[in-house]
Amino acid sequence: MSGAGRGMTPGAEPEAGSGDSAASPAPDQDRPARGSDSAANGAAEAGDASAQAADASPDEEATSSGPAPAGSRAGGHRRRRRQKKRSFWREFPILVVIALLLAVVIKTYAIQAFFIPSGSMQNTLAINDRVLVNKIVYHLRGIHRGDIVVFNGDGSWDPGTVPVSGNVAQQFADGFASMFGFGHPGDILIKRVIGLPGDHVACCDAQGRVTVNGVALTEQSYLYPSDIPSEMRFNIIVPPGRLWVMGDHRQISEDSRDHMGEPGGGTVPESAVIGRAFIIIWPPSHWRILPIPDTFEQPKLNAAAGTVTAREAAGVLSARLEPSSPAVPLALGFAAAVPVTWLQRRVRLRAARRRKPGE
Repeated sequence: MSGAGRGMTPGAEPEAGSGDSAASPAPDQDRPARGSDSAANGAAEAGDASAQAADASPDEEATSSGPAPAGSRAGGHRRRRRQKKRSFWREFPILVVIALLLAVVIKTYAIQAFFIPSGSMQNTLAINDRVLVNKIVYHLRGIHRGDIVVFNGDGSWDPGTVPVSGNVAQQFADGFASMFGFGHPGDILIKRVIGLPGDHVACCDAQGRVTVNGVALTEQSYLYPSDIPSEMRFNIIVPPGRLWVMGDHRQISEDSRDHMGEPGGGTVPESAVIGRAFIIIWPPSHWRILPIPDTFEQPKLNAAAGTVTAREAAGVLSARLEPSSPAVPLALGFAAAVPVTWLQRRVRLRAARRRKPGE
């Protein structure tokens, strides 16, 4: 058979038709090429989408993903609680340091608590009372007659040198040392001011009263019951820069009267005054303000007379004070440190939030 016969089958189309069908796939060869382009484009679009997803913020991802499951929310709460706990312990040392610094500042320059160990200021101040002493007041006004003052007896009634206020840094260092029981606090005393510089203080008039510049003082409002103004006679003009002071329990108080033979004639220097006792803070049953009594133009004193033997038998007390525990300045320091620490934390967090958008 000829080659043409071998290529024929019963009912087949002529070879011309076969040539047409062989030529027809040419256009179809273009389809796979177009399909490859589409796949490449799809891959590029998928890459762009993944890049956009990577660039998306966590908030956008959370929004697009819909509400988180309950377990995820609980985990987020636990993480936030742990972060808050870590934040508290990071802030706590700052709080303690600020509180200690404020406590030292308050104790050194503003207010200090003192413990009353003796009865020389009874009944105004009882044994074991705690009083607060204002250290600012005499920077704003002068010392007044009738003030109850706390002062350092070194160099006036006791051996040593007259205390001189150092600079601010030295005062802070001394206050910090005394806060923790170091340093030498001095011989701290508490008395009532009777005479100011230049005053003529004398005892007694015909009725047994103390006089200041010729004016009799009626002291029954604060003297210890049954005490008279003084069993000792004195007559002095208070030197410049000094004070004549006496206790309210005159029968047992060691005060200016007992030091008249010493330099200053029993007076104490104003520079030795630490501050003014203005309130009793302990025990609660004794809480009260310590006002300046009106010792002028008072009714005649009706106190009973005492005896020298009774005074000697009772002993003489100088009402030396002991600084109270640092609980009061520490409490005030912590009270002031909490808002200070809270404010500095808020300022720091706000500054951090403002920096974030620019980063």
